[in-house]
Amino acid sequence: MDKQRKSEIIAQFKQSEQDTGSVQVQIALLTERINHLTEHLKTNKKDNHSRRGLLMMVGKRKGFLQYLKNKDIEAYRKLIKELNIREIK
Repeated sequence: MDKQRKSEIIAQFKQSEQDTGSVQVQIALLTERINHLTEHLKTNKKDNHSRRGLLMMVGKRKGFLQYLKNKDIEAYRKLIKELNIREIK
């Protein structure tokens, strides 16, 4: 992910003008990285180091989603709809 794409994601999901690290922004950035790495692993099936990194990112995103779900359910529902990801159990 290049700087321009990262800035676009931050601009789309920020809560205030100075916001770069809110839960919504972090989830959106992780989702972008996860999608990119998933495409990489489709062509490089034996790249187990990257697969481990992907699983760690998915776990981190799940923790952020659980936190957001407990804190603000409406923001959680809006975010998963915008990012087109599944609800956590």
